[in-house]
This record gives sequence, structure tokens and C-alpha cells, in this order.
Amino acid sequence: MSKIFLHKGKEQSILRKHPWLFSGAIRKIEGDVAEGDLVSVYTARGEWLGQGHYQPGSIAVRLISFDELEVTPQFWKDKIAAAFELRRKLGLTDSADTNTYRLVYAEGDGLPGLIIDMYDKTAVLQAHSVGMWRARNEIATALKDVLGDKLEAVYDKSAESLPPKAVTDVENGYILGEGTGRGEVLENGNRFAIDWAGGQKTGFFIDQRRNRALLAEFVKDKKILNTFCYTGGFSVYALNAGAGLVHSVDVSKKAIALTDENVALNGNESKHASFAVDTFDFFRDQEETYDVIVLDPPAFAKRMNVRHNALMGYKRLNAEAIKRIAKGGILFTFSCSQVVDKYLFNNTVMAAAIEAGREVKVLHQLNQPADHPFSIFHPEGEYLKGLVLYVD
Repeated sequence: MSKIFLHKGKEQSILRKHPWLFSGAIRKIEGDVAEGDLVSVYTARGEWLGQGHYQPGSIAVRLISFDELEVTPQFWKDKIAAAFELRRKLGLTDSADTNTYRLVYAEGDGLPGLIIDMYDKTAVLQAHSVGMWRARNEIATALKDVLGDKLEAVYDKSAESLPPKAVTDVENGYILGEGTGRGEVLENGNRFAIDWAGGQKTGFFIDQRRNRALLAEFVKDKKILNTFCYTGGFSVYALNAGAGLVHSVDVSKKAIALTDENVALNGNESKHASFAVDTFDFFRDQEETYDVIVLDPPAFAKRMNVRHNALMGYKRLNAEAIKRIAKGGILFTFSCSQVVDKYLFNNTVMAAAIEAGREVKVLHQLNQPADHPFSIFHPEGEYLKGLVLYVD
């Protein structure tokens, strides 16, 4: 294992259990090191700090352990077992009406660069670092050891998530068991067809489970607009909760097809219409008003240098929605941009309300669910933020 030594005084963040080591903190590297290699990290005086996966770039090491131990199959089993135990305590591993949840959330579970989502008995693994991708087979074995008969297959969906040019000839596919790349799950009793082979991310936005359930409390006999709908999660919840009419909007025709499939799966086609169009264009061309509007866009900013443009996009989007919502309407608005914190997001929505000239009250402040935990030592793990607004 290559050794990384830090500049004097640069160890403080790691001593506070922050799992990222930035390249500027490194004084020297002993040994040949390539992307994905496991490296050990030391203070300038040679004191052990931790070990993790090396990668070129600003974040040079993502630490997977602050203890001096060997990364064996037992290491992976212990990590997966701890993550599973948390989800068991959350009531997600044996639920009669929900069989999809996030089993591993990267830094939140001490496994930076690794996402694992459960779709009934299929685990979809997505590596965001070369080190985690190299360990995929050991991780799959650990999953089987921990989950037992709760697991039938592990699908690797890393081709889209690995750093560009980091590895070549990466192909998605099953590394344990087999299947069609699709399946059906339950979430709070709502039925969803999941395409983990061809869909975005791992196939479904599991992080909105609680917020979709909250939406159901506001929709009875109402007219709903669900923008950036992807596979129609909010739309299905609204229809099953008795909404009078739901319009789903997404620029992707493939996403709209999945939305229509999920609506049909729940038997609500007669109260639903979908539109494969850009949301901003939909607002521009649409004169109808809605009782409830959902704004759940993709991350407008993934890097700090484009944050300002993202904020302008959030402001414009929310202003358009606030202008078009009926008096007494409810707006669910979200941001999943990690570089836009909740305070900045709230201020941007406030600016949109001022521009729209409407009276707006905050009913709820929303975030990611408990199966997406973030370490108190790694606040960057909190990415999803949202507001439920009453518009007068």
C-alpha cells in the first residue's frame, strides 16, 4: 500500500472524521500510486490517520477507514451489515408495503463512492470511484452473506457514474444472479415498474419516498402538475390518493413512457395526461392553473463555478410556478444540487415569490429520508432540500 504524507497541520479535518483528503494537503507520496489504489494516510510526523481510495483531482483520497486494519472480505461484510442493520431499525427491510430503499449511501455509511439501492430482491450497485468499482465482486459477496435469501441478484450500474476515462470498457451487468434489468416494486403501497438497466441513476428516485407520501395529504379532488416527473413517482402517489387530474411533464420521451406505464400499473389512466416537453416551455405555453404543483428538477449545479447560473434557474422556475398556481394552492419545490445549501435555496425561492407578487407561506421544510443518512462529520452529504409552500 502506498503511503501519503500530509503537510504540517493539514490533518485536522481527518482527525474530525471527515472522509475527504484534498490534494493540496499532500506533501509527498511514497510508492507508485494509480487511480483506485488503496493508500494509507499519515501526518507530517508519520502518525497514522486512515486509509482510502486514491484518485487524481481535487479530492485525492476518499477514506473508507480511520482504523489501521486490513481491507479483507470481512471488512466489506462488516460495512454492509452495519448499513443493513440501520435500514432494519428504520423498518425498511421487512416492510409489507415498501420493498425498495437505499442500502448504502456512500459517505453516510462509511463507503465513499458507493451507492446500493434495493429493488425487492435485486441490489443495484453504482460505483462513483474506481476503488469501489474494483471491489464490486467482494461487495456483491458481502451483500449475499448479509442479506441471505433477501437477495437474488446484484446489478452493476457503474458505467455512467465512474469518472470519465478512469477505466475503459466498463459494461453494466449482473455480477450475481441474473434478470431482465427490470422489475416491479412497492413503495408505501404504490406500484412502480423499475428499469435499472436503462433508467437514470439506479432506476428510481428513492430519496423522495417521504415527500411523495406527504404530497398525498394535499391532493384529494385537486388538479396536480408534476414537472420533471421522470418515472412519475409524485404522479402515482397523487392519483392513488384521489387527485381529480394529474398532468406529468418531462423533456424525456423515455421518462414519459415510464410514467405512463406506472400510472397504468396503478389503474389511473383516465385521470392522467403526460407531456414530453421542457418544463420551462410548458409554463410558457400553458395558461391553465393548478391546485398543486411539484417542481423536482435535476441538479442545476454540480460544481461551485456554475452555482450562480443554477440559482437563476431555480428562481425563474419557481417564479413561473408561483404565478400559475391557483389561489390557496400548494407548491412542492426541491433542489438536489449539493452546492446549493438549504439557506441559499430558501432565499432563492423567496426572491421568486417577490418576483411573482404572491403571498407565500412555508408549511414544511423537506430533506432526504433516513435511508440516505449523512455523517455529522460530513455535512456535504446533505443534498436534497425542499419546501412545501402555501400560495395565496
